[in-house]
Amino acid sequence: MKTPKRIQPLVDEGLVDEVISQLMSGKEATVYVVRSGDDIRCAKVYKEADKRSFKQAVLYQEGRKVRNSRRARAMEKGSKFGRDQQEEAWQNAEVEALYRLANAGVRVPTPYGCFDGVLLMELVTDAEGNVAPRLNDVSMSAEKALNDHALVMTYVKRMLCAGLVHGDLSEFNVLVDSEGPVIIDLPQAVDAAANNHAKWMLARDVNNMTQYYGLYAPELLKTQYAKEIWALFEAGELKPETPLTGKFTEVLVEADVSAVLEEIQAAFEEAQERKQRIQEANEEDY
Repeated sequence: MKTPKRIQPLVDEGLVDEVISQLMSGKEATVYVVRSGDDIRCAKVYKEADKRSFKQAVLYQEGRKVRNSRRARAMEKGSKFGRDQQEEAWQNAEVEALYRLANAGVRVPTPYGCFDGVLLMELVTDAEGNVAPRLNDVSMSAEKALNDHALVMTYVKRMLCAGLVHGDLSEFNVLVDSEGPVIIDLPQAVDAAANNHAKWMLARDVNNMTQYYGLYAPELLKTQYAKEIWALFEAGELKPETPLTGKFTEVLVEADVSAVLEEIQAAFEEAQERKQRIQEANEEDY
């Protein structure tokens, strides 16, 4: 196919030899299958800020550190330079998260670098060498659902031990190859210690995955992994090797009515967004 304008610089630099096909187009990026020498990889071309439909991006950027003070001031002022720096930070966040999580024992695509808004990384494939399907396109036995759910909970735990929460984890952001789940799409990953919404985002990530695997193993719907994991994290007792049970004993306290109403509203908005994403996924041309 014709080389997209945004990928042409990678071709000129010898990082990409050929663009084979478009894999998918989502709310934040368009992904292409490319050839780099003898390797088949994928190139994720991030959409510009005004063309992205990722909602409430500011919630995800809270707590992200910018080492360069000039860049930080520019980003706060919202100047053109600042907006450009914010875009670069958004894109680089995924590369940094991929390296950090791979080192933490989480299965993610191997990154090869981000170049002018194009992330070059491993193409995850199935046993036959075809592009691995997303989890929402996979059917499974109850036994496999239980095993894969346990593995994903382990990944969520390891992410948190590495200081990160995915923030947008669902059956649409997990690929399945011959070895099991692979976590993808991490530009919105949040700093667990610095982002005030991290607890809520982790709970949403865990509940999304539990609800999906619960379609095949309903007993999972009674588990409380999110509360268990976060309680261990807050207590400083969460380690990569910490065993998880899915059980949690509630400590009763006086209800914060406003907080409860906020959670209800957030859950409603999440349900609406989830419905829209399912519709969009069904319309995508693979």
